[in-house]
Amino acid sequence: MRLSAGVLLCALLSLAAGDEQRLPEEELVVVTVATRETDGFKRFFRSAKHFNYTVKVLGEGEKWKSGDHTSSPGGGQKVRLLKAAVEDMKDEKQILLFVESYDVVFASGPSELLKKFQQARHKVVFSSESLIWPDRHLEDKHPHVAEGNRFLGSGGFIGHLPNIKEMLADWTGEDTDSDQLFFTNIYIDPVKRKSINITLDSRCRLFQNLHGALDDVVLKFEDGRVRARNVLYDTLPVVIHGNGPTKLQINYLGNYIPNMWTFETGCTACHEDLRPLTALKESEYPLVLIAIFIQQPTPFVEVFFERLLRLQYPKNRLKLFIYNQEAHHEGQLSSFVKDHGSLYQDVKLVGPEEEMDQAASRNLGFDVCRKDEDCDYLFVLDIEVVLENEETLQILIEQNLPIVAPMITRVGRLWSNFWGALSAEGYYARSEDYVDIVQGRRVGVWSVPYLSSVYLVKAGLLRSELSTYELFTSSLLDPDMAYCHNVRGQGVFMYVTNMHTFGRILSTQNYQTSHLHNDLWQIFENPVDWQERYIHENYTRIMRDQLIETPCPDVYWFPILSDVGCNHIVEEMEHFGKWSGGATTDNRIQGGYENVPTIDIHMNQINFEKEWQKFLLEYIAPITEKMYPGYFTKCSTPLNFVVRYKPDEQPLLVPHHDASTFTINVALNSKDLDYQVNGEELRDVTVWPISTSLCFSSPCLEVNAGPGTELMLAVFSRAARCPPPPWADASACMTPLCLSVCLQALFDLAFVVRYKPDEQPSLRPHHDASTFTLNIALNQVGPDYQVSGFSFMCSSCSYMLEGSDPSSSHQTLIKAIMQYIFSLQQSSCWIRHIQQ
Repeated sequence: MRLSAGVLLCALLSLAAGDEQRLPEEELVVVTVATRETDGFKRFFRSAKHFNYTVKVLGEGEKWKSGDHTSSPGGGQKVRLLKAAVEDMKDEKQILLFVESYDVVFASGPSELLKKFQQARHKVVFSSESLIWPDRHLEDKHPHVAEGNRFLGSGGFIGHLPNIKEMLADWTGEDTDSDQLFFTNIYIDPVKRKSINITLDSRCRLFQNLHGALDDVVLKFEDGRVRARNVLYDTLPVVIHGNGPTKLQINYLGNYIPNMWTFETGCTACHEDLRPLTALKESEYPLVLIAIFIQQPTPFVEVFFERLLRLQYPKNRLKLFIYNQEAHHEGQLSSFVKDHGSLYQDVKLVGPEEEMDQAASRNLGFDVCRKDEDCDYLFVLDIEVVLENEETLQILIEQNLPIVAPMITRVGRLWSNFWGALSAEGYYARSEDYVDIVQGRRVGVWSVPYLSSVYLVKAGLLRSELSTYELFTSSLLDPDMAYCHNVRGQGVFMYVTNMHTFGRILSTQNYQTSHLHNDLWQIFENPVDWQERYIHENYTRIMRDQLIETPCPDVYWFPILSDVGCNHIVEEMEHFGKWSGGATTDNRIQGGYENVPTIDIHMNQINFEKEWQKFLLEYIAPITEKMYPGYFTKCSTPLNFVVRYKPDEQPLLVPHHDASTFTINVALNSKDLDYQVNGEELRDVTVWPISTSLCFSSPCLEVNAGPGTELMLAVFSRAARCPPPPWADASACMTPLCLSVCLQALFDLAFVVRYKPDEQPSLRPHHDASTFTLNIALNQVGPDYQVSGFSFMCSSCSYMLEGSDPSSSHQTLIKAIMQYIFSLQQSSCWIRHIQQ
């Protein structure tokens, strides 16, 4: 008896070991149904190939008759095709895995799949769901489970071939019948469930259906690998199925699974199935219709067309469709077509007189390409797109995707031309990876639910899946949302790539069209584009390449405005036309009196004051603070204006001193090109400088700028080094660029002032025309009077750098005074002022 028991025990152990023997992978066959090769099917097949699954596809080329069973019952055609296929399978050892294809990805390989199937200890295992479909009345008939989902999902099951044949044997339904209802009725029948030996993958170890479980599924990044993890049951499913209304979520997961993008490798599939253009002759390039849409007043339209011309693509392989809804832009558009339209194979214009809305205009643009048999691609390009990458079109074509967009963003914001997710109502929602993609921390090609503004479409789609004319028309959705909804409804994937830097999108908010050059006012809304348009190309090199010139001490010249910037300011002022008369009476300024008048227009007269101060803060203040370490300015500007000099009007401005801390002068036309200077004589031209006087935290002296598109900043500080004055040389002259006047201490008025409490106790603050003023106290504080501040008896002499020859006694007096001041070390800097 003991021997017999030992033999029996060994036999049982041997049998158990045999049951646990791993199922051979070569016995596994994956079966799916796909009547056409969609983007979803390509994704499924790529994931199957990644893990070396053997896939058998049923229904290829057959017309789909089972309807859209994502929202209504259907799918019977799949059961019919599967039944016919298994009847032809003769190897009883085979293990069959049936899955959907358009909305399924594999997250792991056959080894893990078979191991988990074997651990289920049933002959057929179905995926499970937390929601019952399609007949809720059958809920009570479903057996309860210890843990997990209790309802059957027909989108995925695995089993031994004989058991699956038995399960399918009773199918006699129509192609339009529900496959899920058919399998549910088998499962809830206790006899059939036991006979076939069916169970559910309740804890989602094998299959993960996303419908009803979106909050339970997250991405799990392992070492060089990405999985989907069910956090509710702490499982790693092998097959991920975006069943029902979860197509967007499976698209999101498909951006990563299986190993499409990892932190270690980045994008692994971005260079697959490319369409290189480098080996093609220009005549062999695909023909592209560029559809440009101008549907609102937009800044920098001229720059848009300049960039369009620089696009690196054979222009004889480009056609243009331009829809312009704004009469404001007709002049710019007409100039472009007149000057450059002949470069393109064809140009079609649709103007505001057509009175088409946004949807109608875009439907028309798409249809132009659809009906053109030669059209290979449609490139949609809205006018507010700043396409800086000149190779954008080639890059997009080489991606070889159905619809692909270059990622563009709005400067300083997370706004972009794509959405990573949609809300339940179909509007914007932020995906988990959106910020990382926009900020470039994750780089690749991404399937997304929404695109706008700029994207490339394969023309073949417009003649097949997207053949419906009114793609942009909807009574509920905006045109771009309607378009994307219709594209998604046809199973067409939309992609965005951030593998290159492509450009940005302009802000069109607050864009006014009341000026001649409205772009000048865009320094707040579109600062990057404003700088590219109006700031000199060498401005950013000023410090690095030492582009600042010093024509005389404490005077700095550097490039600041571009030629376009200078021209636009001049033209804007001439367009405004209300130049002052150059009289000393000026009601535009406080007090109504101008001591040194000019013929000018103030910035505030054209509502440009805020913009000009922004310019000073952004571009002038940094240079000022570099030149004078320790000084900081808020660029509080009491007066900003453009001056016009003409030989027969106001040829020059006399040397003078003003009350500003420092003054900047920008020449708006160019020396030798627009005018010539010979000493103080101008030819018959007009010269426009900009003058801005600013308050600053140090004493200063203004010196006028020279010509050219340059800026001169003159600031004199006590801390500056002062060279000895050339006293003995009466003919010594200043640097010509400063004032070009011989160094002579000339004055036209010298006087003694008497202050008495009952007569004239003080002198109010004022501004005079002297280059500098010398005040000498002739009595002493304390013994002669008491003072608070600077109220004391003094002698005042105002000295000019030009005027009648002074008497010898005056010269003697002035030289004595200057020698005395020069002997005082602390006042040495003022000697230079006197010299000048």
